[in-house]
Amino acid sequence: MTAPAHDAPHATRPAADDYGPGVAGFEASGGDWDEIAREAIGEERIVVNMGPQHPSTHGVLRLMLEIDGETVTEARCGIGYLHTGIEKNMEFRTWTQGTTFCTRMDYLAPLYQEAAYCLGTERLLGITDDVPERANVIRVLMMELNRVASHLVCLGTGGNEMGATTIMTLSFTAREEILRMFEAVTGLRMNHAYIRPGGVAQDVPEDFTEHIRELLPSLRKYLAMLGDLMLANPIFKSRLTGVGVLNLSGCFALGITGPVLRSAGHPYDVRKAFPYCGYEDYDFDVPTDTAADCYSRVVLRIEECYQSLRIVEQCMRRLDETQGAPVMVADKKIAWPAQLAVGHDGQGNSLDHIRHIMGTSMEALIHHFKLVTEGFGVPAGQAWQTVEHPRGELGVHLVSDGGTRPYRAHFRDPSFNNLQAVSVMCEGGQVADVVVSVASLDPVLGGVDR
Repeated sequence: MTAPAHDAPHATRPAADDYGPGVAGFEASGGDWDEIAREAIGEERIVVNMGPQHPSTHGVLRLMLEIDGETVTEARCGIGYLHTGIEKNMEFRTWTQGTTFCTRMDYLAPLYQEAAYCLGTERLLGITDDVPERANVIRVLMMELNRVASHLVCLGTGGNEMGATTIMTLSFTAREEILRMFEAVTGLRMNHAYIRPGGVAQDVPEDFTEHIRELLPSLRKYLAMLGDLMLANPIFKSRLTGVGVLNLSGCFALGITGPVLRSAGHPYDVRKAFPYCGYEDYDFDVPTDTAADCYSRVVLRIEECYQSLRIVEQCMRRLDETQGAPVMVADKKIAWPAQLAVGHDGQGNSLDHIRHIMGTSMEALIHHFKLVTEGFGVPAGQAWQTVEHPRGELGVHLVSDGGTRPYRAHFRDPSFNNLQAVSVMCEGGQVADVVVSVASLDPVLGGVDR
């Protein structure tokens, strides 16, 4: 066959046998794809897969797009590629061991799964009011720092997906400062299992508040730089304005929460609506907007970072006032491990703690052994607990049959619910806007699949 000129689109459909039995294809050369598709296929509508191996799908999300030229006519989500069976596995572990599972769901905001799960467990135990004040202050402090770190990943990866690599490097540099603080407190950068039923695993280091006070000006400087790079950039603003619009009625219909809902004008925040961990005693605002597009969600996430730092400052004062106070409930039948203290090498228990449970008190050794191996019993019943996750309302439904393990643990992950908005936000728009819309939802597939 003689090759046509490059400026003349041409396509031929060879025999099926050329590609094997039952397989048809066509050869094309020159011209635009839409013209070739119209000639060879007979229509412009094409179904393409975006993901699951795609740098813009925030994990392993599969987007099935039906396109007509460059216009998306239908968008569907395919999930389940990261399923780990966390909720089912929690039924075969003690109540305390459950924190090591749920912290791995949304790996960018692990402390929120731990907090929701432990608050639900404490509600079943009837010890919500017995949790020490210092433990609640530490929980709030760690969660708000985690909110900033999570939003920085959203802003950084979203900027990178639109070609602004500087935004990503700046965001991740700022996030590293926060992860360094997490490592100082919990020993881990993520998946901490630090928040436990009854309090937290251990107190913060003695010089922790000093390090946080040194960190806050640096974080504000990074946020200001990100604001200049993103919000003051006319190209960035025009790229996001009017894209991925989801109005208030759409959010209500789909159960959307978090920054996406607040970008449509509704100031719903669990910390204000149903306070937990003493949030009712903190002074902070819930920023909202009415544009309901991708740009407004960027603005809100940056403002939420400033509000979180405002809460952290208040936590610093309360930590100074409660220095030396307990961080775990007094009931030793629940407190696990019993006032854990890190050894001089930075690992394990201190020698004083080991000496007490193994050398001077046989009762303490027996109790420690039974508490660690069997766990504590939780009265039969069920509880529902929600927290304000960086991506929206995170809920946990816990059921106990009176044993030492959960009968059922089920999480309402905000990313799972928010992904329902993909079709509404993308259909009728351009293929290039799909990446922007998904980035504005900030889904984390570890929480979606569980």
